[in-house]
Amino acid sequence: MAQPHILVGVTGGVAAYKAAELVRALQQRGAEVRVAMTRAAQEFVQPLTFSSITGHKTITTMWGEGSEPATGLDDEGSIEHISVARWADAVVIAPATAHFLAKLAHGLADDFLSTTLLATTAPVVVAPAMNVNMWNHAATQANLSILRNRGVTIVEPDSGYLACGMVGSGRLADVEAIADAVMKALSTPTREQDLLGETILITAGGTREAIDPVRFIGNRSSGKMGYALAGAARQRGASVTLVSAPTALTPPPACEYVAVTSAAEMRAAVLEHLPRATVVIGAAAVADFRPPSVPTEKIRREGKLVLELETTDDILRDAAVARRPGTVVIAFAAETTVDIGRAREKMSAKGADAILLNDISGVRTGFDSDVNAGWFITPDSALELQPMPKPEMAGRILDQLLSLRARNLVR
Repeated sequence: MAQPHILVGVTGGVAAYKAAELVRALQQRGAEVRVAMTRAAQEFVQPLTFSSITGHKTITTMWGEGSEPATGLDDEGSIEHISVARWADAVVIAPATAHFLAKLAHGLADDFLSTTLLATTAPVVVAPAMNVNMWNHAATQANLSILRNRGVTIVEPDSGYLACGMVGSGRLADVEAIADAVMKALSTPTREQDLLGETILITAGGTREAIDPVRFIGNRSSGKMGYALAGAARQRGASVTLVSAPTALTPPPACEYVAVTSAAEMRAAVLEHLPRATVVIGAAAVADFRPPSVPTEKIRREGKLVLELETTDDILRDAAVARRPGTVVIAFAAETTVDIGRAREKMSAKGADAILLNDISGVRTGFDSDVNAGWFITPDSALELQPMPKPEMAGRILDQLLSLRARNLVR
């Protein structure tokens, strides 16, 4: 990359003044920097400070400056938050308040900075700074988990004496460490758009098969792996359709999201979107069995209940049969033992080009974990993937997808 374009977002915390140092640190690393501030950030630092350092106007509003009628357009007549989102090669939020982390995690967009973040496909780095109790609060940690699963880089705060007088984690990380994290996010330029032109159809979550109007057969899938794949693929330039069974997750931004419940609904959605897909990744935990019929009223608790079950359709096998020539199909198999031969048999039976043998036996890699491990298996290779965060695992799987294409191993 010649001269990287970096957008620095400043939110309303005492550490906002350190953002000026961050801008300088990024400029010293050869970057062109622009700054966007939230309204609260302007209570701590004046926009003129950043304009003087960057040579660009500091963006403080969606609607333009001065007495002219609000347009939301930049000087060239483009929609400004879209043009800035496309201009940026990376976005860093420093400091990132607890409030802004919550907005980012849940896709809220009510100002220039949050709207730009929904529109960008560039890597995002956040450097939180806040009171120690706010940092440790379950809501903040849950929001951070969502962001990590979405591929956002978190530069965790340092510990020490805080502005509020307390001691603990919450102090903005060292400016040089933040700048290094931003440059690291830019260090794989071939990844930024290496999936341009691909339309990737991903299934995620665990399907639910109704027993009666209030009960269902389900499984323990959290959907985190499928959502991480969707977010990573979108960041790398692919068009993504995410077909998801119920989860507690927020869909990654800029993905087409299709909510389903049962295996039959998931199958219908997959086949509907299959004609456009160049890649299908079956990360969902689809129920293998379902009741053949569902009563219209709740089953009363009267003695023993015997359920008759029938097998569900194999969604991935149906997709492999109906796909266009050249469409890659990658299956998932959650297993408690590693048997590569058996996994290959399953891959062949489904008509898939590769299968991810997902090892769920470990304490760290079980259900609902943020860590995954397994083997990426093709007809002629088996690559072991050691335990790693699911966003990182998603990147490794997408790397193998590109390898399949390069080696012409697609059926």
